[in-house]
This record gives sequence, C-alpha cells and structure tokens, in this order.
Amino acid sequence: MGPAVVVVGGGYAGTLIAKSLDGDARVTLIDPRDAFVNFAGSLRALARPDWAHHPFFDYRTLLKHGRVVRDRVTSADPAGVTLSDGGRVDADYLVLATGSSHSYPAHPRHMTTSAAPAVKDLRVTNDHLRRAERALILGAGPVGLELAGEIREVWPDKHITIVDPSPDLLPEFLPEIRADLHRQLKELDVDLRLGTSLTESPPVEPGTNSAFTATTDAGEPITADIWFRSFGARVNTDYLEDGALVELTERRTVPVDEYLNVVGYRSVYALGDIADLSDAKMATHAQTQSLVVVENIRAQLRGDETGTVYESGSVPRILLPLGTRAGVGQLPDPAGGAIAVPLETVIQRKGIDLFTSRFMERFDLTP
Repeated sequence: MGPAVVVVGGGYAGTLIAKSLDGDARVTLIDPRDAFVNFAGSLRALARPDWAHHPFFDYRTLLKHGRVVRDRVTSADPAGVTLSDGGRVDADYLVLATGSSHSYPAHPRHMTTSAAPAVKDLRVTNDHLRRAERALILGAGPVGLELAGEIREVWPDKHITIVDPSPDLLPEFLPEIRADLHRQLKELDVDLRLGTSLTESPPVEPGTNSAFTATTDAGEPITADIWFRSFGARVNTDYLEDGALVELTERRTVPVDEYLNVVGYRSVYALGDIADLSDAKMATHAQTQSLVVVENIRAQLRGDETGTVYESGSVPRILLPLGTRAGVGQLPDPAGGAIAVPLETVIQRKGIDLFTSRFMERFDLTP
C-alpha cells in the first residue's frame, strides 16, 4: 500500500499537497468541513447572491486514490494525529496546513462541517447589505479593500466608508501602487478614513442592517446601516498547544527549517500561515510552499537524502482587484525587484473569476 501521508487542513495548501501526492502514497486529508473554501470568492458572494455557491468545492472530487476524513484534529505527534472522536490516524509523513481563521465575510460563518449553512448565510447577509444605504468596513487591508470594490460594483450609489488606524494603504508596496490605489478608490467614491479607529465597536452585529452612529478617536461621527470587520486573523494551532509535537513560538506559529520540516523532524512538515516564516500570510505563499513540501516528500519516498530548500519571498506580491474592472497588482521581476503589473493582468488573473477556474481544475470539475 505504500507509506501514509496525512495532511491536516483542507485549505489552499493542504488540498494542493494532497492532490499532488495522491497516487504516490496513501494520502489522507483531514478537515472538519465537507468542502474547500476559496475565501477570495466569499467577498464577491456577499455582494452577488448568484455567486454564493462559487467559493465552495466538495472534497469528494479532490482525490482519486486517497481519502478525506471529516473530523477535527485535537493533537499531533511525530507518528500521527488524534481526532476529536478519540480516533487515531497514523502517518509516515505528516503535513500541517491548518491556516488561519478570519472574520466574516472573508471566512464564511456557520461552516464548522457543511457548506450549506454558509451559503445560506451569505445570501441572508446579501439581503441585509442590499437594503443598507451606508456600509462601514473596518480594516483597509486587502480584504477590506476588495470587499469595498465588490460592493461598489453592484451598488454604484451606496455610501462606503473604510476606517483603518494605519496612516497609509499597503505601506510595504511600491509608492506607485499605493498612489494608484488611492486614485481608484477616490474614483469609486469610497470614503477612506486612515490614521484613525473607532472608540468602540458598533452596537450591532456585523452584517446586520441596523442604523447606528460610531465615533472615531478623532471625535468624528460615522453613521452607517451595516458594517463588516476585515481584520483580526488568528493562526489555527490550538491542536499543537499540548506540546506533544513541538513548542510553539510566541506568535503561536510552528518553527520550521529550510525544508519546511517542523524543527527536529524529517517526516513532519508545516507550512502556510502556521509556519514561523517571514512570508505574508497569503494563499499565494502557502501554495508556493506546498510545491516545496511535495518535492521533498516525493524525494523521501524515492529514498533521496537531499531536499529542496524554501526561501521566503523578499518582494511583497499582491493581486488586488476592486471588482471586475479595477484594482492594482505587484509581482517580483526577474532582477529580484518589484514591478507594478497592468490592470489587465490583475483582472485577467484574478478579478474576473477570483481563481474559481483554477479550483474547478483542482477538484476535477467541468466549467
């Protein structure tokens, strides 16, 4: 039957690794949900109810030879994992790719096991958003900006305010990228309030149509009918806190070496948001790391001692669409620097379908 590869976490990295190694070994993917979520698509789904099912891909079509176990891992050790029902899954190679938890709508709510209630919830929130005249977004990172773009494209007249304590947008990116982003947001008539925050959270639940007035720390009132939080990610490493595998860092991340092995173990890997790396916690980095993990496990399956080294990206990269007609992007250039990519590239590579076609291919689905 061959060695057992156990992948914990069915997100961007976990599904890519499981799919790539399916057939090379006995692959088991463990995740409590019944479907992969393309979180980039959930923002569009919030604004367009006909998109509500697009972010979700059933795990049943991912693997041809391996299996998917729907359960939550409560502990991991060098030889495998323990499940919430007390069961055990042994591993010759263990891959930890459990990612982060984000606020709604970047991460759909009510999806502890099934996608169905999450789809329903997105449609309910769309109805609340449709009836609201003024939307407030807390957080001007990529998620908050993309959400504003999706809302604006559907509702040209809705008032949109973004509040963020940072004095500038995307400070780690090229000046021309930031300037272009400011210009586009102005053209989209987005009220951008930087360098300030609310004195307290709005008195209503996020995603609920109910008028309220909040106050910034500068004493400015902001009136809105609905609000969304787009900050506050938390790495999913609770199952490692017992120390059975490794001691977490102060940031609750997993220490890894240059091969993405958990420090001290040649057959245990960690990657993506939970790995203690300098990379930004973005899907693009997690999937690049996935390829290194796949190469290294394949080498080990062949009996090779050498491995592929992973080097964190020194150049921040981003494709940030603002709906299907606007946005900015930055990618590394061949010389090792950074370049601003044309709007057409941002739209063609991400804005049109938010990578939906890519994941349809991964899950063997027909467009």
